[in-house]
Amino acid sequence: MSFLDTDRDLARHSYYDATAQRPQALPALASDIDCDVAIVGGGLAGLSAAIELSDRGFDVVLLEARQFGWGASGRNGGQALAGLACEQDTIEAQVGLDEARRVWAMTIEALDLIQQRCVRFQIDCDWRPGYLSLAVNDRKARELLAWQVRMKSLYGHETTWITPQQLPEWIASPRFHSGLHDPLSGHLHPLKYSLGLARGAAQLGVRMFENSAVIALDAAATSGASVRVRTVSGSVRAAHVLLAGNVYLQGVAPMLEPRIMPVGTYIIASKALDGALARSLIPSGSAVCDTNFVLDYFRVATNTTEAGVEHRVLYGGRVSYSTATPINLAASMHKRMAQTFPQLAGTGVEFAWGGFVDISMNRAPDFGRLSDRLPAGSPNGLSNVYYLQGFSGHGLALTGIAGKLVAEAIDGDARRFDTFTRLRHRAFPGGKLLRTPALVAGMAYFRLKDLL
Repeated sequence: MSFLDTDRDLARHSYYDATAQRPQALPALASDIDCDVAIVGGGLAGLSAAIELSDRGFDVVLLEARQFGWGASGRNGGQALAGLACEQDTIEAQVGLDEARRVWAMTIEALDLIQQRCVRFQIDCDWRPGYLSLAVNDRKARELLAWQVRMKSLYGHETTWITPQQLPEWIASPRFHSGLHDPLSGHLHPLKYSLGLARGAAQLGVRMFENSAVIALDAAATSGASVRVRTVSGSVRAAHVLLAGNVYLQGVAPMLEPRIMPVGTYIIASKALDGALARSLIPSGSAVCDTNFVLDYFRVATNTTEAGVEHRVLYGGRVSYSTATPINLAASMHKRMAQTFPQLAGTGVEFAWGGFVDISMNRAPDFGRLSDRLPAGSPNGLSNVYYLQGFSGHGLALTGIAGKLVAEAIDGDARRFDTFTRLRHRAFPGGKLLRTPALVAGMAYFRLKDLL
């Protein structure tokens, strides 16, 4: 069974699908059409790019293999955070401090962009501000404090340090030592946000097709000519193409696949909680992550029904680097939730789901042009094909700015986009057959380090 078969099964039990209203499915592409830009992938990156390109006057076609927001964009932990999945010193080492500061500023812009688009397209996605990054022991607390000091000194990023004595005011859990609070980051309902962007793109005139998996790219022999994007029942001829399908491209651009890996991550939603209990767990209403390499992430989510407001804990973690779903997923995740909040030990689980994120070797985002990934001497017919991938589990906000950057590049100003293209990436070791076992072995080492 491929990870795609596993993913289809995991998608069936999502809290987000149960609490969002999907519109009627859009038709599949069934003819041959032309446009300025064809986008492959109807997640947050593709939707963001479609909006930005339409604003710039481009005729855009968006092809989604299943439904808009079906993959990680509509099933993730809902945490919209400043920064990247990698540390800033990874970026500094490659492009220098000045460029790294520009990258950090773009991640803050990404958070602003969420707010702007929610207002513009009237998206009610349950946004709550605030993010807690929590250390589980004294050693990790020292590392987190050093990070806070460095980020304030070099990047001007202001956060509030929370001492062990102050921590009970922020979280009702015995598991954590200390932490920090970031007021700029926050959390939302990712599927409601994705569907709101899809509605906004349609209002702008983007031609959108669901159930239209792309099977091939046919590039012209010369640079600058059009590219044909083919599905089973139609095709799109475009001057520019954006590949925003991440791990779901499945053979469309095989030169990109060794640079990312599908990693499973899993979430449960508790049964509805008493309002007072729910509010006592995380009094600030913030999203929470621990600072372990293999981390847990959680938040209290609210949903308004005819009967009133429901409160649930959404608790995520238990990553799988083998793409195999953990045995007894709901029970094992409930155990982790109860270790963090013993007061929820008797609270049942109503939803358990998961999905796959696209991680890169260094956890930095991988943006570029397909022609840059071809062997030397290859025909340059793919010079106008761009790609966005490698968000590494940190994409809820970053996908938004990524779509804006690629739209700027297609419109003739690639300066900000090329800041990211200069980041160097390596293929995962082991080749097609052994890279997953190699990753599993490597992650076992980091799990062990988390325990020390």
